[in-house]
Amino acid sequence: MDEHQQRLTSYLAAYIDELVGNGVDEVVISPGSRSTPLALLFTHHPGVKTYINVDERSAAFFGLGIAKAKQKPVAILCTSGTAAANYYPAVIEARYAKVPLIVLTADRPHELREVGAPQAINQLDLYGKHVKWSVDMALPESSAGILKYAKSSAARGVSMALSVPAGPVHFNFPIREPLIPALDESTFTPGIRDKRVINGVRGLTPEMRDDLLRILREKQHGLIVCGPGVDSSAVDSIMAFSEQYGFPVAADPLSGVRSGLHSKENVIETYDAILKTKEVLANLQPDIIIRFGSMPVSKPLTLFIKELPDVPYWVVSSGEEWQDPTAMATEFIYSDEESFCHDLMAGAEKKDAGWLHKWKKANDISRRILQADDQPWNEGKAVKQLIELLPEGASIFASNSMPIRDIDTFFFTNDKKISVHANRGANGIDGVVSTALGMSTGNTPLYLLIGDLAFFHDLNGLLVAKKYGLDMTIVVMNNNGGGIFSFLPQASEGTYFEELFGTPMDLDFSSAAAFYGADYQLVKEEIDIASALSNAGGKKGIKIIEVLTNREENVAIHRNLWNFVSQEIVSELKGNTP
Repeated sequence: MDEHQQRLTSYLAAYIDELVGNGVDEVVISPGSRSTPLALLFTHHPGVKTYINVDERSAAFFGLGIAKAKQKPVAILCTSGTAAANYYPAVIEARYAKVPLIVLTADRPHELREVGAPQAINQLDLYGKHVKWSVDMALPESSAGILKYAKSSAARGVSMALSVPAGPVHFNFPIREPLIPALDESTFTPGIRDKRVINGVRGLTPEMRDDLLRILREKQHGLIVCGPGVDSSAVDSIMAFSEQYGFPVAADPLSGVRSGLHSKENVIETYDAILKTKEVLANLQPDIIIRFGSMPVSKPLTLFIKELPDVPYWVVSSGEEWQDPTAMATEFIYSDEESFCHDLMAGAEKKDAGWLHKWKKANDISRRILQADDQPWNEGKAVKQLIELLPEGASIFASNSMPIRDIDTFFFTNDKKISVHANRGANGIDGVVSTALGMSTGNTPLYLLIGDLAFFHDLNGLLVAKKYGLDMTIVVMNNNGGGIFSFLPQASEGTYFEELFGTPMDLDFSSAAAFYGADYQLVKEEIDIASALSNAGGKKGIKIIEVLTNREENVAIHRNLWNFVSQEIVSELKGNTP
């Protein structure tokens, strides 16, 4: 081992040892030359599981999915140049979805920057404000001080990625040639870490608690909102809090509140359909709103809150982040959710029972209509059937645009342990297949619900599934275009709508299934979907179920259902008016 190789190996091995010691034991690697020493050392480390994905954009989303599934930081590694730029969409999603991602980019040494060297771009602060921390690492050295620096940087990066709110951090590694490290049994010291960080629970001071209790005791018509990102360990406490005060809980499907064995006595799951009519809104005005998690998917709920300027609106978050897209929040309460509920249940009294009854009655009416089996075949009905047939312990990953909105409408409360996931940080359709495949490494039955455009957009993500024998059922809603635009004002632009927004592609995904070695089934009618899901459930690997639907019919059926819900609730309200 020459001096250069000794410096290179000692420095990078010290960094990797500390990463692993702090819980980063899975790495997604995209092949490249400048990243060679890191790739070899990660693969050689006995405590690291590596995945190889040749497409950096897909690889980054795949790593994001692993981190989401296992709720731990995951590293992604690529070479220099545009390879690093391909990480950007996933880095953005990780930042806004609060996912801990350790982004590792190899770089040219300082003397080869900005001088026209090949595959050398400016990678300093490449991801801007979309990472929590970015560091241009020192060139490899083996002095005691530099090895301490490498370990300290690794520990600090993991700590920052995990600290609330979680998110991505970026390490840029300038490396000189030659690039081959020494690989032998003494390269690493597994099980030994230099530093660790312990995060405690954040709660309310007695003064804060008393001030909030004073406000709560004056309110009769509270509304609790549970959005994406609610701490699963706090769900029981939030439900107990709602029942103690008699407040309804508008629960987003990504909150984890709609399914499971916890109490769902006060859960209102069909609020998106309920809140579409002025007469209904006027009868369901809260006098205080308490939100846990991020803002829900539902646009009617967002508009409802925006029309309540004089209502106290509390946003409870365990991290100091400004989660207020409506600009209506009056209090930002930085507290652990479970501690908040526990602190404010002391001495609580149930409020106006009629208030909770109105919400529950509206929810019962809406759910009865949306659950009815006699509605015509449409995408919503297919989603309803999919959810009903999910096995215990399954996870469903919903693409953005229509899939997550249909899940919002047709995912009803149940006692099965079903978790719902989506990329709702930046809400894009890119990387959905790859993220879901990353989540499939979590060893629970995983179903991906996705539209034809989003599926096409990340089709090459299926390569990693073929390489590693990953198991996932993909339900593709093929309405031959961007179905969500048919629900938006753009649909009124008849002349250019199909060209600019509908964007029909006329794709047959059976050929894609064959190309990636996936099982394929085509569903054209309602009667076929149950058998298709049953067949997929008995097989391993990637199963693609393509469901053909009609965009125009789908819009009409959705709107008819929503109108019927509104009419029935308004009729009920009028019947109860003295």
